[in-house]
Amino acid sequence: MFRFRPRTAVAVSILALGASAAGGVVAATQSSDEQALQPTRQPADRRIESRVNNLLSKMTLEEKLEQIQLLPDFLVTEAEVRKGLGSVLSVTDATRIRELQRIAVEESRLKIPMLFAFDTIHGFRTVFPIPLAAGASFDPQVAFDDHTYGARESAAVGLKQTYAPMVDVSHEPRWGRIAEAAGEDPYLNAVLAAARVKAIQGADYSAPDKLVASPKHFAAYGQPEGGRDYNTTDMSEQRLWNFYLPPFKAAIDAGADTAMCSFNAINGVPGCGNDYLMNQILKGRWDFDGFVEGDWTAVAEMRACPPKTPDSGECGHGVAADGPAAAALALNSGVDSEMTSTLIRDFGAQLLRERRISMRRIDDAVRRILRIKFRAGLFEHPYAPFTPDQVEAQMLRPDAVAAARKASSRSMVLLRNQGGILPLDPSKKTAVIGPLAKNQHDMLGPWWGAGRDTDAVTVFAGIDEQSPGATYAEGCKLSNTEPPHTDAEGCGSEAGFAEAVAVAQAADQVVLALGETREMSGEAAARSTLDLPGKQEDLIKAIKATGKPFVIVLFNGRPLALEDVVADAPAILEAWFPGVQAGPAVADVVFGKVNPGGKLPVSFPRRLGQVPIYYNHERTGRPCNPDVKWNSRYRDIPSCSPLYEFGYGLSYTTFEVSNLQLSSSTVSKNGSLKASVTVTNTGSRKGDEVVQLYIHDPVASISQPVRRLRGFERVALDPSQSRTVTFTLDKSDFGFYDNRGKFIVEPGQIDVYAGNSSSADMKQSFTVRR
Repeated sequence: MFRFRPRTAVAVSILALGASAAGGVVAATQSSDEQALQPTRQPADRRIESRVNNLLSKMTLEEKLEQIQLLPDFLVTEAEVRKGLGSVLSVTDATRIRELQRIAVEESRLKIPMLFAFDTIHGFRTVFPIPLAAGASFDPQVAFDDHTYGARESAAVGLKQTYAPMVDVSHEPRWGRIAEAAGEDPYLNAVLAAARVKAIQGADYSAPDKLVASPKHFAAYGQPEGGRDYNTTDMSEQRLWNFYLPPFKAAIDAGADTAMCSFNAINGVPGCGNDYLMNQILKGRWDFDGFVEGDWTAVAEMRACPPKTPDSGECGHGVAADGPAAAALALNSGVDSEMTSTLIRDFGAQLLRERRISMRRIDDAVRRILRIKFRAGLFEHPYAPFTPDQVEAQMLRPDAVAAARKASSRSMVLLRNQGGILPLDPSKKTAVIGPLAKNQHDMLGPWWGAGRDTDAVTVFAGIDEQSPGATYAEGCKLSNTEPPHTDAEGCGSEAGFAEAVAVAQAADQVVLALGETREMSGEAAARSTLDLPGKQEDLIKAIKATGKPFVIVLFNGRPLALEDVVADAPAILEAWFPGVQAGPAVADVVFGKVNPGGKLPVSFPRRLGQVPIYYNHERTGRPCNPDVKWNSRYRDIPSCSPLYEFGYGLSYTTFEVSNLQLSSSTVSKNGSLKASVTVTNTGSRKGDEVVQLYIHDPVASISQPVRRLRGFERVALDPSQSRTVTFTLDKSDFGFYDNRGKFIVEPGQIDVYAGNSSSADMKQSFTVRR
């Protein structure tokens, strides 16, 4: 289970994911979530610390301030590199990286190599499913593979840092960046965060195929008011600690050596001017000795508007009067590297003279940056492991493409399968219809790295390969425009419906490829509705009227409101944005080569008015009851539940989760116990089930969520095969943080639930002794 541990010297563990045996009952082993969370953070190397201190002693103030500076590709000049510029982001051309690094190590006075960084979020050229989709896999190996190959391809061009993983828990589906993390649950996010960090960094990120990880956005960026990106976040201390900080702690325990502070203000204090978050928690309580970079122009954005000193650039938060004040606030609060804006560089000397910052703090920031550069091996190996002419051969290698295809199919969630329409028969004539059917661009999703549209395999191509002679009609066009040019989301005309209906009528079965474009998700892509954009629901009705069997395959980066869609659709497969292998992966699932086993990492509301709705809510004094009036319900929704709850997902076979047992009926506050559960494939196909373990503390000093996920294991079983899965529960599971940020364990009853979704009702209880 998840533990807040101090830094310890622990060898890096490999994600050992157990394979099921050929038959019978498989013995219990440690669950993959617990393996992923094993801490691997290493203590500081004294030899590196000596080298850092020696180099620091030789640096001038100007050189120190340059090390703190982080510039994007379009602002980098060779002259500044010669002055000792510290880091560069978003340069991905191998030739340009090599030349800039050459200038740094040959022409700057101290020859300090630069750190090149990029947002490799779910793949570099081999684009994997979006992280929300990986969350749906409930499989740490999917996240691990994603960043193993992402790191390898990134490193090949000369990058050595990635601004990943994004680990922001979110209950806000209107927020576009919900696509970039693992959804609404802190435990699931923590497990996948740890797996991603271990994949990015390996046992030693000086290795030629590894990078240094930078979990983001610290902290609580995923809960902006109204779902609008960069907006205010306000929450209690206990909610911050119990919901939003655990994935960051898991990433730090896994060894992440850099971190990114957030744009948003939390409780009125911007993330990049937040002493409590960066100094007291991250660098203090968590003993983090890496560096923190500010996000984009987050330092400048702390200024009041209109901007002063300089009288241009970003402004907004109003916690600093001008540029020098913003620089001092950022540096003193814990920012070590300023991205894009240049206030610390430009005003550092002045602030030092005015004693608004100290040389000790400047040295601390530079020391942290140099420490990471030494750990990354940049002084010994400043250049990429491949020459620019060798780089293309390192992209989209067969092992990476195969892993992306597997990840895509494992991330898909079967939401509906009325009458067992799926899997379809590939020998029958298949029509592929919809605005996303022959689409490469949108399959990559938001934050597509260095991916190219031409790298992606379309849904039509994947279907046609497995069901030769497939036919196609677009139906309507979705919009790929960006704000402010977004008056319409596309699919505003029914002009193409007649062709779509004719193609459907001439086929035996239909695959409808619908959803969002990639521009509708991601950063600065909040939506005020969660419906299918445009007239896509009308297209569904038109295809339904043909009487042909059909399945809807959804491509999107957030939960959608599907209440009306479900009424018309016999089968719905949630495919998210699957990446470069979209078409083959969809075909694998639609035709039954792969039995879908994904589960929802986020609740799907019935309609927008339910938002925010999430499984791990508190009960309130008048819990929702649709049968009476005076309680926490909606008068126009005859249900208390979302349309599809967290952890939900169907299969082409059936499973039984049974025999929940606890190793003890009592436990001490510092003790632990085992919870075991048996899962059996009761159907006729091989398939995967995700066993999920939840707890609830019914009586506590702070009202506790009705369920909290504390264990999961994805299990592959043949027909009639069973497996017993065992989870460990200790104080990190049945304790919680109070409104002082203090971890407490209270005596009393703890209820344990097991099943295959957050609505699990199989229950046992134990007592925490005084």
